[in-house]
Amino acid sequence: MLFNTNLPIEEVIPDIRQAMAAGRNAVLEAPPGAGKTTLVPLTLLEEPWLKGRRIVMLEPRRLAARAAAVRMANLLGEEVGKTVGYRTRLDSRLGPSTRLEVVTEGILTRFLQSDPSLDGTGLVIFDEFHERSIHADLGLALCLETQTVLREDLRILIMSATLDGQDVATVLGNAPVVKSEGRSFPVETRYLPERRLSMRGNDLTGPSFISVVANTIIKAILDEEGSILAFLPGGSEIRRVESKLKEGNLPSNIDVVPLYGDLPLELQDKAIRPSHPGRRKVVLATSIAETSLTIEGVRVVVDGGLMRVSRFSPAAGMSRLETVRVTRASADQRRGRAGRVEPGVCLRLWSETEGRTLKEQNTPEILEADLTPLALELAAWGAKDAEELRWLDTPPTGALAHARELLAHLGAIDERFSVTSHGKEMARMGLHPRLAHMALRGKKIGVGNLACDLAAILTERDLFKMQQGQEDSDLRLRVEALQGHRSEQGQRRPRNRSGDS
Repeated sequence: MLFNTNLPIEEVIPDIRQAMAAGRNAVLEAPPGAGKTTLVPLTLLEEPWLKGRRIVMLEPRRLAARAAAVRMANLLGEEVGKTVGYRTRLDSRLGPSTRLEVVTEGILTRFLQSDPSLDGTGLVIFDEFHERSIHADLGLALCLETQTVLREDLRILIMSATLDGQDVATVLGNAPVVKSEGRSFPVETRYLPERRLSMRGNDLTGPSFISVVANTIIKAILDEEGSILAFLPGGSEIRRVESKLKEGNLPSNIDVVPLYGDLPLELQDKAIRPSHPGRRKVVLATSIAETSLTIEGVRVVVDGGLMRVSRFSPAAGMSRLETVRVTRASADQRRGRAGRVEPGVCLRLWSETEGRTLKEQNTPEILEADLTPLALELAAWGAKDAEELRWLDTPPTGALAHARELLAHLGAIDERFSVTSHGKEMARMGLHPRLAHMALRGKKIGVGNLACDLAAILTERDLFKMQQGQEDSDLRLRVEALQGHRSEQGQRRPRNRSGDS
């Protein structure tokens, strides 16, 4: 299958095909923009060894999964849901002829738990594996066991932008590593040390940070050509910078568009689409724009130097988001966004000296996350000892023991770490075990609706947006609003022919 895309990955496509035909597993190293996410799956779709079976490709984020499926369907001249489809939480586009399914990571775990043999699947692709999410690590460990015990013909391909592929190749049984050099234009890097003023306080994203980012963007609009991509740690900072920019009398041909996971799909699409002729845009994005997504027209990157990561607190027994300094690998990926289509500029809001102190890579999530969901999945899989599986990083013994104590307290596992019937129900729900237990217990005692409302509010991002300065964490307000919305929707629902609601 040939596509006239002129992307760098095309040069190594023959090597990828040969590696996948000769053995079961392979690793592909390719920088962002090389074309690996879209061209590699489509190229392998008609390989003889696939025998008409489907390909499942994992993407770490919902927005990237949907965008990749749309792009591949466009290359085939089809609508999404025909040959190429996607499946994410609460959203899917699939059809009876779908053979290439792009999914977010937790969904693969559900596939494996319901059908360990992955019947009908010939290839599993782990895209952007360098992000090292706990779901990707678990999914790979389970796929490797399926391949060893049940499906010798199952193939696995790991694709990564910044991770050293040799360690992954070893876990895959000394699989071959294919490297694509990619293609990018020169990017001039400028350091702006005044950013350090806001690094000294406890509030890394305080007013001084917002002002520095906004002023840097405004100066870039006046001094440079093309569209601008600015990296910020989260939605709150994006909204504050957006407000600051709109107070600054921007040129009339500038569109300011946010891009983060909590946005409605139509607003996410607006950020990704090319600007209209004669117009430029400023995209205010989280780390979601580092990889997988292509944002047309960008030649200037403004990097705020911060990102949000999930950290588990043993004292609280819950995970929380923390704002931390960007890693060197992430900073390099952000910088590369400015050189996709022409020479660009990257404005880093820290000093060159500070840059030398950045961590090289993100810590794999499995080494510092809450392992309770993973421990429940292992119990449901039948693995009483995590070391029965092959891992790139084995789950820490202490954290896993802590997780199993909680599961035993919830009645999800017994003293031999075997899953109970209650644990099986919890695992099927796809919620954190604490919330799954709450929902099941709530149903048993007659308050199932309330328990599910609470689980929804605690699982997803804040369902009810408030104006800045009006934040209120009281769950009662959200439950009342959700119940009121449901009641209003029920009143608006048209009656059927028999007159019943």
